[in-house]
Amino acid sequence: MAVRIVTDSTCDLPLDILKELDIAVLPMHLLFGTKSYREGIDISTDEFYQKMLHESVYPTTSQPTMQDFHSTFSQLSEAGADGIVCIHISSKLSGTVNSAEQAKKDPSLSIPIETIDSQTLSLGLGLVVSAAARMAKSGKNLMEITEAVHQAVARTKLLIMFDTLEYLAKGGRIGKANSLLGALLNVKPLVTTKDGEFVPSCQVRSYTKGKEKLLEFINGFTDAAEVFVAYSTTPDEAKELATHITVCPPENIRTSRVGPVIAAHGGPGLLGIAVRLKSNPPD
Repeated sequence: MAVRIVTDSTCDLPLDILKELDIAVLPMHLLFGTKSYREGIDISTDEFYQKMLHESVYPTTSQPTMQDFHSTFSQLSEAGADGIVCIHISSKLSGTVNSAEQAKKDPSLSIPIETIDSQTLSLGLGLVVSAAARMAKSGKNLMEITEAVHQAVARTKLLIMFDTLEYLAKGGRIGKANSLLGALLNVKPLVTTKDGEFVPSCQVRSYTKGKEKLLEFINGFTDAAEVFVAYSTTPDEAKELATHITVCPPENIRTSRVGPVIAAHGGPGLLGIAVRLKSNPPD
């Protein structure tokens, strides 16, 4: 049996890709007060947005447990996997990678397991994961896939426009983008990731200007392999944005709605672009 790819639900990959590439996804946990939900299992994306927008309780999130990982690793091992490559949201934004690291130390697991910090999130993570899964499907071995994943991490870039940083600040995930807080009324901040945490890119005065910055970002690359346009509550804006992307063939450009965990921190109005490059970008 081939190497199996494991990730977490913050990858935000569409269900058809997850099924096609046989990607194992561990759900993150969402909490509304004392009520806990597993992302994508106990609560749908539509249900989550209704609760987030209309309930007074602010949702919080937590990572899969070590036991969750151990159970997944055991199931894949029993199913005959040759090895597992486990790729997750940045360790500076979540303890998910650490849970995976702790689980794989169990001596009862005889299968080789590689855990990798993607240093990104959402569809940035999704691009790395899907590239790894295509290699696994083609029969590449554990070390070949692991090496390629590390290269893909360096070649994946992400830029996100937030309608507000309120949700990111409440969730404690704002990192170095904290400098954008303050008197930001009617300002749309754009944030990227560097070394696994959020850092400010720029800020604009309107959603339209923000979309222009997103297009300037993506169309500045010359060797894009594939692109995702991410959105939380504005699908039409995402689709329209995708039509103006010229750096790779249209069949390599997709839109995808971010799931509940990313939305809990990004809030409504989030719009972003993730790109995986064919070669390492200049420093």
